[in-house]
Amino acid sequence: MIDRKFIGYRSPSFDAEVEKGRLRLFAKAIGEPDPIYSDERAAQAAGYRSIPVPPTFLFCLEMEQPDPYRWFRDIGIPLPYALHGGQSFRYQATACAGDVLTFDAEVVDIYDKKNGALEFVVQEVYIRDQRTSPIAGFTRTIVVRND
Repeated sequence: MIDRKFIGYRSPSFDAEVEKGRLRLFAKAIGEPDPIYSDERAAQAAGYRSIPVPPTFLFCLEMEQPDPYRWFRDIGIPLPYALHGGQSFRYQATACAGDVLTFDAEVVDIYDKKNGALEFVVQEVYIRDQRTSPIAGFTRTIVVRND
């Protein structure tokens, strides 16, 4: 069982730069036809500083931290038994190419179901830009299968 003492555990903060090339590749990979996600002129004509970050790209960017599964080890989540149980996003502002985003994460809940056969770890991720303005956040739930 994952110890409930890890509610409140904070992962180390890290910064990630939003790069135009990555945004273009992501838009192509997801089949996004809107030119604001691949053409800087189109993005600026639409009122953005540069190419905007597509909504779910923030999760991909968060995985670029030096050791994305460190928090699993720190709190005792066995990676072979972990499943992605869900994710929801909240947006306060739009990040664009050239921004440097800071990611902070905190475990906000740990609970179990089916007499401990399934454990749920809920983590909140907070994202702010180089001006320390809130950009977005997401809630992720990891499900751990126990024998």
